[in-house]
Amino acid sequence: MPQTHTNADVGKAAVSTLVLRAVRGATALRGGRGPRPTPYQVFGFLFLLVMLLAYWAVPLCCDAGQHAAVVERLRADLLHPRHPTADLPGAGSPSYSPYAVAQGMFARLTGLGGWEVVRLAGVLNLVMLLTGIGRLVRTLTPRPWAPVLALGAMTLLWGTERAWGSGYLGLTSMTGNLGHPSTFAIGLTFWAWALTGARARGQRPVRYVGPSGLPGFGGYAGLGALYGVIVLVHPLTAPAAALGAVAFVAGWQRGWGAAVLLRWGVTVGTAVLLAWSWPYFDVFALAGDDSVDGIHRRLYERLFGQFWLALLGLPALWLRWRRGTWRDPLVLLFGLDCLVVAYGWVGGHYTYGRILGLAPVPLQFALAVELAAPRPWGRARRMLGGAAAAGACVGFLTVQGGAVVPRALDPVGLEQPSRRPSYAWVARYVGKGEVVIADGHDAPRSIPGYGPNLAAPIRADPALDERERARRLAGVRAYLSPASTRAERTAVARRYHARWLLLTRWKRVPEEAVVVAWSRETGEVLARIG
Repeated sequence: MPQTHTNADVGKAAVSTLVLRAVRGATALRGGRGPRPTPYQVFGFLFLLVMLLAYWAVPLCCDAGQHAAVVERLRADLLHPRHPTADLPGAGSPSYSPYAVAQGMFARLTGLGGWEVVRLAGVLNLVMLLTGIGRLVRTLTPRPWAPVLALGAMTLLWGTERAWGSGYLGLTSMTGNLGHPSTFAIGLTFWAWALTGARARGQRPVRYVGPSGLPGFGGYAGLGALYGVIVLVHPLTAPAAALGAVAFVAGWQRGWGAAVLLRWGVTVGTAVLLAWSWPYFDVFALAGDDSVDGIHRRLYERLFGQFWLALLGLPALWLRWRRGTWRDPLVLLFGLDCLVVAYGWVGGHYTYGRILGLAPVPLQFALAVELAAPRPWGRARRMLGGAAAAGACVGFLTVQGGAVVPRALDPVGLEQPSRRPSYAWVARYVGKGEVVIADGHDAPRSIPGYGPNLAAPIRADPALDERERARRLAGVRAYLSPASTRAERTAVARRYHARWLLLTRWKRVPEEAVVVAWSRETGEVLARIG
């Protein structure tokens, strides 16, 4: 007698088959397929590899010497480090941030020197930056290709003149500043903006309600701690981070009851408390310090040439304003950035120009979100996409491409990153803590990274009174003057306990100094003061 099957039996069999397939596909050990990587995971990983190779190929220079010096001082004394570049107490120096203290601990555990730790920090900083970009863009849009386009826009759409500096995120600049605290702070800032936006928009529901009926504040306190760490790691990035927090909260927060104000008050209070409690320096005393305004004036020079390609994002930003309101976070952030940059120029407080490194981000990310829209595209979006692609090619061929294309493989002669000389040869003769009178531009910026001190620090630091630094610089100029006498030079050397001279090939070695070594690369001479 033939066996019959009811509809219920067929349904049960189908469900059983589906469940079995789901169970077998849930683990790769049973032959199933795992989750597919997102476009950003693929391209972000490739970018990580290429950028690290480019970063490793360029010799560290400039501000890297200051950061290496900080690691050396913390390696020698973690609790009471000396001044980063002079034989003086270092109490109050903002160089001794939580980031730097962690580097100092790492150096003590591994035995690595300051330059090696700064070089290795570039790996961590780049990972923090890439994950921050991905998290922030996903907060702005679910479009899978938007983070990829944001990464491309952020690294290529700057200008046709080199913008080289700490906190600038073009390809060329990143070959020199990946190991700097500013890069780590910017990665943290992107994470902080993403988490702030998610909470303001209500994507993170409150999971705990206390006995009084008020929501728990752990998440908001944690967010405040993140902003506090940003303030301590790189105080010059803190204004930009704060502007972004204001933009996301003002743009997406709906309803301003007492509970909402209290939650955001916890965030602000935690950030302030954490920054205030750091024992190495008083971060709030830096707000009125204008000693570095002079060196930051150059940030306002050639602004159009360094940033005009980022203006390709203006149409995308205008579309965000037109579709929504002026409360769009990217629109608000760009407006606030422009106001602060203008205030720095008009008021003569040029240090505020340090936010120029993050000022293009609203333009670049708005453009990326717009161009990640699914097809078919309208005429306006096609024109915008064509302009962005042309701008990326112009940026790559004029300024950025030489950072990732080796000179041997370069068919068109792309502009290469600056390659400054190494002063490791000096460290073979000059002991850690010994004082050097140095001439030239590169040497005073690099030598402290190996452990020696300078008679006259070239960078302003709250740990050293600016009038004393000016006196030291004047003393070094007097020592190096051709008109100086032996008695005058001896007085300067004794006053600052200087034992070594590092002179460019244009300077005459004093009669009382003994030449010890010289550099074939630069022609500089190292001499011991008799």
